[in-house]
Amino acid sequence: MKTLGGAGALLATGGVGAVSAKRDGARGGDSLVDLAIDLNEGQFDVLIAALQANPGVLDTLDGKGQYTVFAPTDAAFDDAGFTESNADEVPANVLTYHVTPGRRYSESVLGAPRLPTLNGAFIEQDGGVLNGGQAAITDTDYEASNGVLHVIDGVLLP
Repeated sequence: MKTLGGAGALLATGGVGAVSAKRDGARGGDSLVDLAIDLNEGQFDVLIAALQANPGVLDTLDGKGQYTVFAPTDAAFDDAGFTESNADEVPANVLTYHVTPGRRYSESVLGAPRLPTLNGAFIEQDGGVLNGGQAAITDTDYEASNGVLHVIDGVLLP
């Protein structure tokens, strides 16, 4: 599991240039759902299938509000026992636990020890490690018209 080196640290794989490029390349009219589909390249198939099976969550992330999504990769879902074929079994409260209100870039996320989620619970954050090791942030600051997406390597459980 990759971790971040401190509250102001950037990922070793991203660096300052990668984060700036992601921000400068704001996605115009693309929603967070569109962004996940565009970034997919085989890494968000389960997330997309789970969102499609939960229309209320899908509508929220495709809507006009501003949100931050901690997006588990397919490998993370697989480790939690979910694949595309059973993505409809991912509960809505687990999906909404990966979403915080507002547009939160990596600096904001790393500066907060607790992040509120749409399901009413909190994500604990320490140096990019979430909930004491349930997941780590592996890539950051992908912009959509209605928020920001950060890639994580685990599924967060409320």
